Amino acid sequence: MTVDCLPPALLEACVVVGASSEKLQEAYQVINNNGSPESVQLEPGILHVLAPPFVSKTAEHEALRSCGRKRNSCLKKKREQPSSGAATTNQDVEASEESEEVTVPKDIDLSALPQLCFPGGLEVTSEEKNEQFHFLVFTDVSGNKTYGVVMQYYRPILEGTSCSQNGAGSSTFSKLFSAYSFCVISKYAYFTALKDCLSCLLTQLRTCRLSDMEEKVKEFATKLTLVPVPPPGQLHLMFTLHPLTITLPSREDKDQPLIDLDLHLPFLCFRPQQLLQVLSCLLQEQRVVLFSADWARLCLIAESLLIFLKPLSWQHPFVPVLPRDMLDFLMAPTAFLMGSHLSHFSEVAAETDDLILVNIDDGSVSSSSLDVIDVPDIPPAAADCFTHRCQSLQAHFDLDQCHSATHTDIDELREQRRAWQHKLNHDIQRIALELVVNIFRDVSIHLNYEHRVFHSEEFLNTRHPNEQLFYKKVLDTQIFHSFLRDRLNKKMDNFARMELSTRSDMQKMKSLVEMPHRPNMQEIQAKRKSSISENRMNKRLGMSLPNLAGDRALSFKRNPLFSGIIVSDSALKSPPKPVKVLKLPLFPVTLSFSSVQSFFIELIQQLGKAIDSIQNENSSLLARFYYLRGLINTLCLRRLDALSDFQNLCKTDTAIFPTHVVTWLVDSLQQDERQQVHKRPELKRLIFKVKTDNEKPLVQTNNCIKRFKLPQNHLDQDEFVRCVQECGIVKDVATILRLFDALAGDHSKQVVEPEVFRLFYTFWKETEAGVQDVNHLSEVVTQLDNSECVYKLSSCVKTSHGVGKIAMTQKRLFLLTEGKPGFLEITKFRDIKDVKIASTPFLLGRVPSLRVLSSSRSEVFEANLRTETKLWSLVVREMWAGRKMADEHKDPEYITRALTNVLLMDAVVGCLQTQRSISAASKLAHFDKIKHEAPMMVPETTSETLKHKINPSLDLAEPQTVHVLLYTPGQLSCNNAQDEMNPKLWVALSGGRVVVFDAASWLMLQDDIQVGESQVTCMMGLVQDQVWMGSQDSVIYIIDTHSMSCNKQLTEHRHEVTGLSVDSRDHNSSQHIYSCSCDGTVLQWDLTSLTVKQQFNPTCDRLSSIQIDGSTLWCCCGDVIVELKESSAQQRRIALPSDLQSMPSSFSCFVVIPERGQLWAGCSDSVELYVWQTTNLKHPFKIISLPNSSRITCMIGVKNQIWVGCDGQNGDGGQCDGQLRSQVFVVDLDSLTVAKELLAHSDSIQTLCSAEDRYVLSGAARHDGKIAIWKVE
Repeated sequence: MTVDCLPPALLEACVVVGASSEKLQEAYQVINNNGSPESVQLEPGILHVLAPPFVSKTAEHEALRSCGRKRNSCLKKKREQPSSGAATTNQDVEASEESEEVTVPKDIDLSALPQLCFPGGLEVTSEEKNEQFHFLVFTDVSGNKTYGVVMQYYRPILEGTSCSQNGAGSSTFSKLFSAYSFCVISKYAYFTALKDCLSCLLTQLRTCRLSDMEEKVKEFATKLTLVPVPPPGQLHLMFTLHPLTITLPSREDKDQPLIDLDLHLPFLCFRPQQLLQVLSCLLQEQRVVLFSADWARLCLIAESLLIFLKPLSWQHPFVPVLPRDMLDFLMAPTAFLMGSHLSHFSEVAAETDDLILVNIDDGSVSSSSLDVIDVPDIPPAAADCFTHRCQSLQAHFDLDQCHSATHTDIDELREQRRAWQHKLNHDIQRIALELVVNIFRDVSIHLNYEHRVFHSEEFLNTRHPNEQLFYKKVLDTQIFHSFLRDRLNKKMDNFARMELSTRSDMQKMKSLVEMPHRPNMQEIQAKRKSSISENRMNKRLGMSLPNLAGDRALSFKRNPLFSGIIVSDSALKSPPKPVKVLKLPLFPVTLSFSSVQSFFIELIQQLGKAIDSIQNENSSLLARFYYLRGLINTLCLRRLDALSDFQNLCKTDTAIFPTHVVTWLVDSLQQDERQQVHKRPELKRLIFKVKTDNEKPLVQTNNCIKRFKLPQNHLDQDEFVRCVQECGIVKDVATILRLFDALAGDHSKQVVEPEVFRLFYTFWKETEAGVQDVNHLSEVVTQLDNSECVYKLSSCVKTSHGVGKIAMTQKRLFLLTEGKPGFLEITKFRDIKDVKIASTPFLLGRVPSLRVLSSSRSEVFEANLRTETKLWSLVVREMWAGRKMADEHKDPEYITRALTNVLLMDAVVGCLQTQRSISAASKLAHFDKIKHEAPMMVPETTSETLKHKINPSLDLAEPQTVHVLLYTPGQLSCNNAQDEMNPKLWVALSGGRVVVFDAASWLMLQDDIQVGESQVTCMMGLVQDQVWMGSQDSVIYIIDTHSMSCNKQLTEHRHEVTGLSVDSRDHNSSQHIYSCSCDGTVLQWDLTSLTVKQQFNPTCDRLSSIQIDGSTLWCCCGDVIVELKESSAQQRRIALPSDLQSMPSSFSCFVVIPERGQLWAGCSDSVELYVWQTTNLKHPFKIISLPNSSRITCMIGVKNQIWVGCDGQNGDGGQCDGQLRSQVFVVDLDSLTVAKELLAHSDSIQTLCSAEDRYVLSGAARHDGKIAIWKVE
């Protein structure tokens, strides 16, 4: 195998470095002869290398170990080396004939280790020195890191005894001392824990003979190999290594770095301004060298700095400890981060150019070439916010604990210090993350995800001139490109979560409608502010839906912005998640094979008790226990037990599922074990899943990042669509096709010439920049709404209200008068009554003019626009039509699409400059054309009931079908009173894509949760912060509503999951949760253990949906509805009405009304509703006709009403032209009559859901793709 199948262990290797006994003998003689120990420098070499495994018994056990690392017994002992030998290297060790054969752990190069363990050199001293620790980081060519913690321990040199006397013994000669280095190497950055481990080893070394040191170190290393590494999450491990109790923290999640060091150390060494300067140098990939007189500080400070940059990852050489013999590394021309001893500062500064020199000891930052550092600073708004946050940090433990009693127990004191440090590290990480978010917040606005394009020039143009040099340098770095790849891949890490959660209301509203990039009035005012004030996000009423009776136009209250920095205190003051600490059993006294097995068995039993105790409390913690027990069972070769644990883990958290370990377990099953697996269905499903996943082709992550380039060749229709989408002008395919027709014109081959496209693109960008001066005029800023932007500006013309320039926003027309600039509103688009082209006398002739009649003023506004008249007429008519449709349909997207059409018209006329330019531009007047060609009026009943529309496919090139809708109330995620959780709307689109809206404001919270690769068919909200989603791939995916991630899967169904149901009368019951699949299988689930409690198999052709009613389960099965009762095996059945039995028809949906004893059903090829009495199914059913519809698609019960979604009679597959074809019928339960007929969508209605019985939401097929929100009366 190419990957390790072994559980991750704390120890990778333990290496002892020092001078050989022969060299010490020689040094002793030389010093006694010369009388000066300072003149003797020793060459350090590797004395011992210890790496697992240390214990084994059978060939089977060796096979388990060899599958991962292929390591043999690894004790290496230097013997009989020539006295003139140099530093011991890998080759020296392998050449030793009397050494035991061993394979050095992979990825560990021992050749440089002696120098790194003694970076200041190995000397003989006349005084015994205190032990010293320092830290190492090894990076391979792939960027994988290995960590080392080094302890230097001094022992006396005794001449004539071969150094075999007790360390406390005496000699007739002068006492001399030399150091040994003990280096513990691990794949995990446990700096503090490994230092504690070496400190425990030190207590034994101080009292042992030198000849016993090897055995002591081996015993120490063996114990560390028994310690597993906790998986990502909130479970920490603790173990006792006499005399200390040591804690191994876990990573917060799989994308977070492991933190086991004091992150506040840089704040003790640097002022915030200097710290920001260093971070700026790293972001710009400078050549940075850290200096300190303490070797230990170098690595800890360097690691902390790189953690502060997360999620940006350093891509260049990283050597935090450079011995003197390696200083030539600083001559490398590439960017790097390295560390050296302070004594080399002057030498490095004098001999090397263009280095950033960071003195940790005095907190200074300088350059080796210049008196001042010529590196642009981090943008001041982000820097000031960071500085302000740093001032609130309490970075002194003693100061924080002044009020506390003095601890008399060292373990209690260490635990208190650890808890304090954990919280402080959490706060520092949040502050550092806030800094990165504030620097790169707007990057996502300039990304084209579909074509993987980053519009860097547009991004730079939006930065303040004083900040552009910083961003220009950062944008060209590898560290930023890696970050950009993650953004384009929509990675949901801490950066993305904080950026989403701290968006301003304006930014959230912009995400609802695709507006062309322009700074609005609120943003312009924010940039003008000289003083920076924080924007504290206003709390919304999150536990119930808002009143949507008001106008949902794009308008906001004026709020001061923090110069684009929008991070609330609540986002930073969130406490770290509570952690659970599992203490491992005591290590065995003897480390024989049987003792080690007993240790593992005791740990398995301990984990079993933990699993039993946590079942009803915390599924995340339960998953960690399953993970650890599965890994320990793997070590003990209890394969079936291990597979069972991993099967349970797969249900509780797939994020930490160890696929490579499970694959090895499956491949290594013995014959008798395979026979037992066939008797256990849950293990058969796990093995099938693993084999299926392994057979799938490896999906390569798309890491390409494009920068838009103008085309060089003629563009056909497909190439034109791609090119326009890449350059970020517009994404909607239908709009692009109209633009293609406009630019291609009468070209015989229907192509757009590259020069025409270049002119069009240039004019678009110039127009975008040309209106900025108008935006910044004080008269404009004070008169317009916060959300408004100026999009078009005329030349200076004569009007009926004086001379000036006509300006257009998305809401209105206004006149900027000449001379002393003045603001005069012409009209809002919704107030326009008529637009005409007329002619007016001018000198000896007449010139064309534009006349606008508005309900807001009595007189007609007239402007002598001359050659601009026809274009302005098209522009105003299109905006008028778009505004009218937006108001009629309660859908703000119409006005934004009209605005896009207007800007495209303007660019087309500007680039063509021919007689046909107006004719070409008119092809883009889409809504004006609809207004004249088809009636637009929405029926009064529909208008009164419809409150709003939202588009879940906004960031896609084409709309997608809304397959399923689910509303979850705020209380679903609010079992913690301190958590403010708004209700959510979950929307299942095509291909397993789910988007989530905040149902208190209808703003998008999450634009892409990927739930498998197949279509989501049903959704259900449950207690314990879960949303269940059934899929066509037969899997039930469980979404965590806090993290918005899918880490749990239920795989018991064998076919498409078609329905989910929970008894609405008992939300806390785990006895009434059901799922069904199309093959006729119904499963009852235990919510706590996520296991199947019972299975039903109603006889039917295709099971499409279910509904639970107490002890009765109703199943919709094609041409029959079946009643199942827990207390009876009998099944009552409702067949299709006789007039439909001769047709290829089936039940499409049904609703049970328990309090009325009614069952309502609709059929796929019928326009009638059928109502049965559930108490007496033989009683004749009632029929309710639905006029003007072609078929019933869905229905729900709300209050005393049934809401029914249908296809319209004249539906033709749907052209998204605004014509409403599909209806929602509201049927009164008392009178059994249609109370309302609502024209809802331009394509068939696919799904309905209720929001607290106050609103009903309907979702339509792809030609419409919208969600309508209706008020329930």
